[in-house]
Amino acid sequence: MSLVRIQNIMGSELSKRVFLSRPPEPPHEYLLNDPTDSIFIGTTKVFGVPFTWTFATLTNPHLAVVGITGAGKSFFVKTFLLRASYIWNTNAIIIDWAGEYKGWVKQSGGTVISLSKGDYINIMDLSGMKPIDRSKQIMNSLDILTDIGDYPEQRRLTAEAIEQAYVNSGFALSQIPESNADAPTLKEVTTLLEEKLQEGSYEYPAELENALYRLRQFTREGEDYFAKKSTIDIGKLASSGLVSLDLSSLPDERFRALAAMFILQTLKEKMRSTGWSGTKGLRAIVVLDEAWKVASDDRSDAITIVREGRKYQFGLIVASQNPTDVNEAIFSNVGTTVMLRIRFEKFMNYLQGSLNFSNFIRTEIGKFGVGQAAFDMSFHSAVQFPDVFLLERIVGEEPLDVYTISIAEILTPGELDDQSIQKEYYLERIDLNSKLIESGINPEVIAAIFKELDKKERIADIRDLVRIMIGRGINRDVIVGFLRGIKIVDALITRIFSYIG
Repeated sequence: MSLVRIQNIMGSELSKRVFLSRPPEPPHEYLLNDPTDSIFIGTTKVFGVPFTWTFATLTNPHLAVVGITGAGKSFFVKTFLLRASYIWNTNAIIIDWAGEYKGWVKQSGGTVISLSKGDYINIMDLSGMKPIDRSKQIMNSLDILTDIGDYPEQRRLTAEAIEQAYVNSGFALSQIPESNADAPTLKEVTTLLEEKLQEGSYEYPAELENALYRLRQFTREGEDYFAKKSTIDIGKLASSGLVSLDLSSLPDERFRALAAMFILQTLKEKMRSTGWSGTKGLRAIVVLDEAWKVASDDRSDAITIVREGRKYQFGLIVASQNPTDVNEAIFSNVGTTVMLRIRFEKFMNYLQGSLNFSNFIRTEIGKFGVGQAAFDMSFHSAVQFPDVFLLERIVGEEPLDVYTISIAEILTPGELDDQSIQKEYYLERIDLNSKLIESGINPEVIAAIFKELDKKERIADIRDLVRIMIGRGINRDVIVGFLRGIKIVDALITRIFSYIG
């Protein structure tokens, strides 16, 4: 072979492997940390270096995790929380928007608190705050969730009524109280507005009526989850081990967002009042999964936690299928971004534009299988290597297997063409196991179901899955509960049973 030919081949290979001149991974000393003070995640794809995560060399301890359903997003979060608990005795508070974590938390020996099922949060609890400051936080939440900010007079009336409710309960607005015990509720606020309306002396009664209408949506009987005396102490959750605050049974997004905002506000104050500690690692991690309403707004306390959390050893994990749902102030300031499989080109464009990774990395992300990931690390000091590197596979406490459940065969041609209708449901093994446990199915039957699904290479038509469950003696009501739990709507559930007789 001629010298020219050899040079051409080598030149071609080098152009494909630009990492020979610019390494595609940080040096091992940035990846392999003290195992007693870091979390093992997996091995890097290029050089096979064990990667253990610590925030000691990073700008902050916060993480953003993005990826489609079934890519390994919740698997990573669960693995991270468990190992943080092992290594640092870290507490974890999961603000569980859709109830995705409650089964796993129960299995792991944690605590599940289900709002709307006997547990209540009084959003006027002070948690060591001055009443005037809590009043501002409540109004901030209403600004985010309603259009009250567009009506200054209604906003003023509401704020005054909240402050007056504290005064009537014996609190000084500018003093930190000794206890929450006598904190008023939103119902007392609405009572004050109703009395003002009944007096008939206010010049603009329509403004009062509209202010009342906004508050009444959170105080109606049966929907007064945040207008009764609290049954739980949110402040104590930061030191209560693994906790899932299940919001899935609340009526709609407004109620879930109001709960999440209050929880974040309370945890933020707890973080500040506890102060810094000389212990290793993280004292607490707060998880926001698909909580776009809370994670996207500039006024959210999630942003405050991102900005201040490091000095108090509080970490925040924000997870989403859609990176554009995460506020830029959060996304651009987290110390670690974890990118799993990304489906849409516009999301990839957003990530590449925000994190400035190479086309080589972009191409690799596009080929990801389940559990493969790219990590972006924001180090304390300037470095001479790329911030983004590839992980061969996230290594968890149990195998990362994904089961695909298809409903395509029961859909009409029109439904098949409808891009808004989900045709396949992807469930990580740990999530599917949790859903089956939540449905009340015993472990022996669950093991048999997995054995049948594994024979089908973890891909099943929904009718086959239901037949397997019926064949194992599971009654129809339990199966219906399971199908609802994986987000299949009732109309399709009825159709499934009609197909299998």
